[in-house]
Amino acid sequence: MRATLRWAHSDLRTHRGEALFIVLATAGIVVSLLLAAALFGYATNPWQRVFSQSHGAHVWIHTGPSADAARLAKLDGVGPVAGPYPTASATVASRGTRASVELRGTVEPPATGRPLMTSGNWLDPTAPDGVVLESSLARALWAAPGDTLTLPGTGRTLTVLGVADSAEPHYRPGERSGLVWALPSAVGRTAASGGGQVIGLRLDDPGDTDYVIQRAVTLLGAGAVTEVDNWKQARAEAQGDNRLLGQVLGLFGLGALVAAALAVHGAIGTRIRGHLRDISVLKAIGFTPGQVVRIFLLQHVAFALLGAVVAAALTQALGSRVPGRLGDAVGVWQGLPGHTAVLLAVPVTAVLFIGATTALAAWRAGRVTPVPVLRAAAPPAGRLSGVARRALGLRAFGLRLSPALVLGWHKAFTRRPRSLATVARLALPLLLIVVALSAWTTIDRFQSRPEQVGLAAALTARTDDSLDDPAARKLLARDPRVAAVHPGVEVAALVPGQTGTIALRGLGTRADPYPFSLAEGRAARERDEAVAGQGLLDLMDVRVGDWVRITVGEQPQILHIVGRSLEPENAGRVISTSLDTLRENDPALRPTLYQVQLRPGADAHSVAAGLARAGHGHVDVHEVTNPADGLSPLRGVVVGLIAVLALIGLIELLTAIGGTVREGERDLLALKAIGLSPRQITAVTMASTGCTALAAVLVGTALGVPVGYWLIDAQGRSSGIGAGIAQAPSVSLLLLFAASAVLGATALAALPAARAGRRRLADTLSAMA
Repeated sequence: MRATLRWAHSDLRTHRGEALFIVLATAGIVVSLLLAAALFGYATNPWQRVFSQSHGAHVWIHTGPSADAARLAKLDGVGPVAGPYPTASATVASRGTRASVELRGTVEPPATGRPLMTSGNWLDPTAPDGVVLESSLARALWAAPGDTLTLPGTGRTLTVLGVADSAEPHYRPGERSGLVWALPSAVGRTAASGGGQVIGLRLDDPGDTDYVIQRAVTLLGAGAVTEVDNWKQARAEAQGDNRLLGQVLGLFGLGALVAAALAVHGAIGTRIRGHLRDISVLKAIGFTPGQVVRIFLLQHVAFALLGAVVAAALTQALGSRVPGRLGDAVGVWQGLPGHTAVLLAVPVTAVLFIGATTALAAWRAGRVTPVPVLRAAAPPAGRLSGVARRALGLRAFGLRLSPALVLGWHKAFTRRPRSLATVARLALPLLLIVVALSAWTTIDRFQSRPEQVGLAAALTARTDDSLDDPAARKLLARDPRVAAVHPGVEVAALVPGQTGTIALRGLGTRADPYPFSLAEGRAARERDEAVAGQGLLDLMDVRVGDWVRITVGEQPQILHIVGRSLEPENAGRVISTSLDTLRENDPALRPTLYQVQLRPGADAHSVAAGLARAGHGHVDVHEVTNPADGLSPLRGVVVGLIAVLALIGLIELLTAIGGTVREGERDLLALKAIGLSPRQITAVTMASTGCTALAAVLVGTALGVPVGYWLIDAQGRSSGIGAGIAQAPSVSLLLLFAASAVLGATALAALPAARAGRRRLADTLSAMA
């Protein structure tokens, strides 16, 4: 054991840089995986905690005021219920911010779907205009207990008594109304656009959600049901972008782990080929094959273990101090029950995986014979091919092709199995870097060219009853920064089978169509034609070209899907047609919203403020939510991942350079004999490294671009937006990336190649002995 440790210590002193790189790469990989676990926990557990503690309802069904919603409590599979409660729609304002809300009438906190108070107090019968706000709505209004909310156009005010968490879908400006709990008397007195009821059902088996919704709609009648929400939708909305960040980190972390393991495997294999004589001596003096294997195995497992321990310690100590969402995620994750188990399992798994690949390479060291094989008896490096010989005499633009370049190319690919393995190991981290660059450019596309990804309008405006359609359009178009105003309406519709609700939108007219972002098919131009989001196509199991039947109240609407649009809103569960098509079924239909397109360079926030001022309280304007706004932490994540992957590529590159230099010792005499100078011999090694790097870059780029497209579009399909959002890096960026990799590899090989080229004749003969 003492001799083993002495040899391992001597080897470590010789390869300090390689050991440091392995430690740093392992630390970066484990940090990525731990942050991915933290983001997954942060995305899932807060909503699950609220749902469990509030005894949340699995289904919330909104009905008209005359429906007998209480009958739903007798359905099979339904346990405790919440309500039915009277509801009313209204608009509230606070600190210059408006929000559409649903007031829900109740006196005592319900047992099912109970709001969890985070500040203030529950409703007080002695304060008839007191309300409790759902926490996401309170954040949007910048409201706290004691603040006063106004109801524009009514002269009434509401006093905020408290703020509470709820497991129901959260408030989204312009998409979903916020939840306000109020006394039934206050709901009845509120001037609103319509009243109704809502009932929450907690199911005995959550897996029966769709079946129970279908039974409930059948029992009440499709015309009585206005909207259906279920726990799956609420959980998906609550997880939002955090889950996506976790998936990105986890995917790249696993990819980096595989790349690092392969790099370590290649490094050990190269070192074994360079230390055959030393290993033979060890066996000759009594080392068993198992002891030789353990030398390499324990050495590299120790490096990986050190990196994993450092990563776990840094994540635990400093993770919660990272600014932004990552720090918040780590802080919440550290308080979860399974935090300690994950903190131990991830580093241990990474070390075991690296150890398994290390064992495969170290096993070759155990098979080395005690009698060293003379290198002269080894298979020759290979004669120059006919192509290489012809290249030596080739002229381009009147200049002879450099012999160093030809010999370097021949040297890089003469041993095809070994050369291909080196290129494959080096291409993997480069491939992942190209995928990371694709993620970066896709986020940039959402932010710089939102009209290409379903966000043609920057603002959504809603007016009260005092403004008719022509007056509202004239008011909004008056601002010179406004390019176009498209009237529209959005209503909830039941899908066939009555298992859920979708959003039916009528936007624009046939004379002035709305510019949808189409990824498949064509725009809706004729009557009864529509475009749909990926989420709706998946929900209804239909394709472009199919006819669908949906129900709005008691009115069926039959539409022909002629295209698939990119729909960032409502998880893609949107079907859109023209306002003219909807008016064919309801001639009295008037627009309830306006999609406002801005001119290039216009600031959406300032335009929204200007339109709100011009409306004198009759116009409610919101900025359209861009999914990329929630993905801003992903840019920092991409930079960190590229750094880790570059470090792994550097390890593999150093291994390849070391192997090239060692294998070139035998050719050194021949190169000098044919008249090559030390500088030209150095150029041969540099050219060999550059050719290897170039091949890896070409493979990594050629595979990385389609893989990036596939992964990003797969994420788009799973989120409901749909395929077609991916944006490959520009050609100039890819060329810059390729040039940097090749030139960096060539420059890195300069120093060891120069040292080898200046070796004395005696040193070369000794190395060949």
